[in-house]
Amino acid sequence: MLKTPDALLLFFCLIGAADALLKQWIPDTNYENKTNWDTGAVPCGNDIVQFLSGRKVSVFVEDAHAVQEMVLPNDGEFILNKRAGFYVVSGRDPGCGVGVTTQFKDTDSLKWFNPALWQAAATQDDLQRGNFLFSVHEESVPCHYDDVVFKELSSFRVDTTADESSVPVKSVSVLGKKFESRSEFSQYLSSRSGQLQFHGSTAVTAGSPECGDPSGCDCGNSMNNLRICIYVDCPSLSCKKPLLPAGHCCHVCGAIVTIHYAAGFNLQTYRQRIHHLFLIQPQYKSLQLGMSKVFRSQRLLGIIPFGASPEIQVVIVDGEKGTQSDGLARDILQDVRSHGSDMGITGAEFQASSGDSTDPPGGNTGMVVGAVFGVLSMITLITIAVVLIRKGVVQMPSALPSLPSLRSFKRSSDVVGDLGGPLDHGYDNPIFDKPNMLPDIPGAYATGPNHSISMTQTGVHFVNPCYDENETDFNA
Repeated sequence: MLKTPDALLLFFCLIGAADALLKQWIPDTNYENKTNWDTGAVPCGNDIVQFLSGRKVSVFVEDAHAVQEMVLPNDGEFILNKRAGFYVVSGRDPGCGVGVTTQFKDTDSLKWFNPALWQAAATQDDLQRGNFLFSVHEESVPCHYDDVVFKELSSFRVDTTADESSVPVKSVSVLGKKFESRSEFSQYLSSRSGQLQFHGSTAVTAGSPECGDPSGCDCGNSMNNLRICIYVDCPSLSCKKPLLPAGHCCHVCGAIVTIHYAAGFNLQTYRQRIHHLFLIQPQYKSLQLGMSKVFRSQRLLGIIPFGASPEIQVVIVDGEKGTQSDGLARDILQDVRSHGSDMGITGAEFQASSGDSTDPPGGNTGMVVGAVFGVLSMITLITIAVVLIRKGVVQMPSALPSLPSLRSFKRSSDVVGDLGGPLDHGYDNPIFDKPNMLPDIPGAYATGPNHSISMTQTGVHFVNPCYDENETDFNA
């Protein structure tokens, strides 16, 4: 770890850097780029040059070129640099060799959402020097708040078809001109060059606001995840426990450090800190590190979703085995323990493809609290439902079967007792259980139509004297 005053001075000079990154388009349609020709070489004076007649193309020409013959497309353009052009040599070109027919490759297959066709850098100087940043696949493609750069002395053709109604970015630079407003860039898209360079069912829009959150912003490419991942070929891995970072299409060998933060955290400042404290060290120069804000889904008892919490994901990729990433992850955690409070960091943990990991601080406590909260919520709901039913605010559905009464339960118990043997009631009731034990009251058990109470082996029957028990015609 660097501890010199110069390193600290460099770190503090980086504070306040903008969070937006520069995303540069890699392919071009330049005449001088040999990869644009099917022969793998730029045509010379003895060659016949062909462009596909049914394809649209915008070709940037930087120098003057001799040709034997040229077949132009039905729709296309040449953007000529100073002193650029074409001419036909008389006779044979001595420096060209045997003349061949060479064809310009089809560029309609180049897609905006192919992460392999972009390079990311923090500054324009880094872009020029080739100091590119590693990102997860979703963030390798321009995010909503990124500056998109097409090389100054070049042209291109890109298919911008997306799963959304537009492809928003902060700005777009084409041929050295930077477009930062939606209306201005829309005018360029309607121009002849704009129609040849950009095509597809979705339009790119410039003028998106920059990220106003120092802790970072969501990239905004999750809706196009499937479109992005279709262009990615995942390598075979040999590490013990491959990891899948959020926003990435493939498992990786390495480590994932999760940073929890509070007010005062600055993502760009922390990104620069990690670079200048660790990545410049010889043992870590072979590692790739990407850092971004992600939103983790929060689930009650691990099942019920109730929101998402932001955190910083630090992805460390370490080849096919992931042997060096553990050390960098532990160095980052040690730095958090020593200086995290000064940077607005409240905690961190990591998991590695080697199987090593650290448990999230308070993870068990959070699970217990979640379980208690779930149980209390369930009890509260049941209590409220019972109170509302008793007060008559909520009526039970009539279709529900009624619960058995206590009397019917007693009768059922008696039946069970009769079937299984004598049932012990605990004490003898002389009135109901053994009528022959009643005292001998004159006239109490006499038979006759005038008595209102009669006793049988099945129970006690009350006769209503208002009605004649022999009367069966109720209409009389």
